[in-house]
Amino acid sequence: MNIVVLSGSPRKGANTDTMVDAFAETARESGHTVEVIRVASKKIGGCLGCQYCFAHKGECVQKDGMAGVIESLKEADMVVFASPIYWFDITAQEKIAIDRLYAFGATGFPFAKTALLLDSHSDGVYDAAIAMYKAACAYCKWDDQGIVTISGMTERDSMASSPKLEEVRELARRLA
Repeated sequence: MNIVVLSGSPRKGANTDTMVDAFAETARESGHTVEVIRVASKKIGGCLGCQYCFAHKGECVQKDGMAGVIESLKEADMVVFASPIYWFDITAQEKIAIDRLYAFGATGFPFAKTALLLDSHSDGVYDAAIAMYKAACAYCKWDDQGIVTISGMTERDSMASSPKLEEVRELARRLA
């Protein structure tokens, strides 16, 4: 399976990257192809809602960092959304990339499977992100492969010693 991970963490080398790396490494060991795209490091503008993509076979009117992301997603069987939680939701960088998936509204989504990886400092802050993800899965008819949340990320390297990192690896192992 060809998997694309969209990582919304603006902090390179921090906890979300550790989580994403564990997922990607385990999925590759299981025979999958994995591409990690750090959407937070790309210059991506918000969706304009202009419907240009509907008249141009999914091509966006904006010529920015999302163009390459869209090309990668065209070959994906599965997309994993990964983000730290900032102020009770995914990062703005992750959300802006998700909003730009609107371009697939004209052509249909090439991927059918998705998963969600979230990390945070505190427990009890995941409701908004999970609700948005589940609503998107239902509306877009994506097959949710799993959701993993890991709290307790008090330091930049907290993820490396989190016992819950095994849940991320297990999610990657059970993909078919």
